[in-house]
Amino acid sequence: MPTSVENDRGVVEGDINRSLSFRTSRRIDRTDPKQKTIVKGGGAVNPCKMISRKTFIRLVFVSAIVWIMIMLFSLLSQVWTCRSTIASSSDICQKRTKMILMLQNIIVPKPVHRCPVPVLDDVNAISIPEGRTPDIVLKDLQYSTVDDNPHPLFGGHLNWNEREESFNVSPTMKVHCGFMKGGGGDMDEVDVNYARKCRFVVASGIFDGYDMPLQPTNLSKRSRKLFCFMMVVDEVSLNMIERNTTARKDKNGGKWIGVWRIVTLHNLPYDEPRRNGKVPKLLTHRLFPQAQYSIWIDGKMELLVDPLLMLERYLWRGNYTFAIATHKHHRSIFEEGDAIKRRKRYARPLIDIHMKIYRYEGMDLWSPDKGTVSDVPEGAVIIREHTAVNNLFMCLWFNEVDLFTPRDQLSFGYVAHRLRTHFRFFMFPNCEYNSLFILHRHTREHSSVVEWVKSLDELTGSKAALKESRGGLGLWMPYPGNLSSVQLPFVRRAYLAG
Repeated sequence: MPTSVENDRGVVEGDINRSLSFRTSRRIDRTDPKQKTIVKGGGAVNPCKMISRKTFIRLVFVSAIVWIMIMLFSLLSQVWTCRSTIASSSDICQKRTKMILMLQNIIVPKPVHRCPVPVLDDVNAISIPEGRTPDIVLKDLQYSTVDDNPHPLFGGHLNWNEREESFNVSPTMKVHCGFMKGGGGDMDEVDVNYARKCRFVVASGIFDGYDMPLQPTNLSKRSRKLFCFMMVVDEVSLNMIERNTTARKDKNGGKWIGVWRIVTLHNLPYDEPRRNGKVPKLLTHRLFPQAQYSIWIDGKMELLVDPLLMLERYLWRGNYTFAIATHKHHRSIFEEGDAIKRRKRYARPLIDIHMKIYRYEGMDLWSPDKGTVSDVPEGAVIIREHTAVNNLFMCLWFNEVDLFTPRDQLSFGYVAHRLRTHFRFFMFPNCEYNSLFILHRHTREHSSVVEWVKSLDELTGSKAALKESRGGLGLWMPYPGNLSSVQLPFVRRAYLAG
């Protein structure tokens, strides 16, 4: 019989054998990936198919990154397509989402909205040029003052031949330039007398009560004495101003609001307030004929820079006589016309006729080959010397506004194109333009119903009264050319907001 000692030895040896067998199997599992593992339940699985929780999380994370990269690449490609010359008509190109705008700015950085205006530090250090800039080609510019029509108009009944002839610059010229006898646009005699002593003018205008006079800031004592600040208003605006603020009168009967001399325009030339506002803007040299220099600012703008510093920066420093800012987004008048239609700023079919006439007469899309910065200005600030050529340009610019639409930004580039090298101007950066003033809201919105017209049928029959009776007549006169065959050039949308 085995003893107890032998039994204990057998137990110990059995434990040792089992331990060695377990360790051997562990080594086999680690060294042989093909070795199958027996799991509880009797089945056999491959260890490679066992995915841990960490591996699963990593897989999900990598998949998410890949998905985001694919979506980002797709959006970037779409934004690039929307900005290309082959404009996409897909919905994403029409949406004004924050994501699209952000990605657009990443691809093509947004221009700086404001930048420092490089003006001199001391206004008293400025030396004002003596005399006037000599006129090289145009020596004598005269204005037509009689409209040979039983019902005279402020701009006259300009026909197509007279319009065409006015673009041929010669030493002596006589052109239509508003202020026809019996056509309206009359000033009080007290204001006419005051204007005779003004050599330097800052002009602005308010019509139909859309704005209130805003006082310029940072004016030097020198500029206060040198400049006449002329605010041209109609009777509706004058009544609103007098109800909301205190106007003082000088000993001669002139009215003043702060530094602004209030000049009332009676017998308004046009039905449309926007078009009336172009009279002091484009015909400053006609309202104030003794002025040598003028700065125009729109009525809703608060001027921040001393006007004498502006003349030195934009005219005298570069030997220019005319300066205007470039438009923030558009370079071609066809881009601007498209934006006006989309934003309902004037009757769409009338904008089309306006653009077709310019296209028929040889106006192309803007390109750097034209030698100009742009064909479209920001017209709210105009800085100029009243030379004969500049006065001619303003007359012809006004005639286009009188004949066609009151959207003067459409006409600037066309008139500059027709005058070619005779008219030299400085188009300064838009970021400087935005640093010259603070823009205030109108006291109310414009209410012209013609802005919402979508087809010419809405301007016929009983609705013909929507047409202006004294402006835009060129849109309704028979044009000496076949406009039906004119195709407007395709333009891409330069900016998602307009």
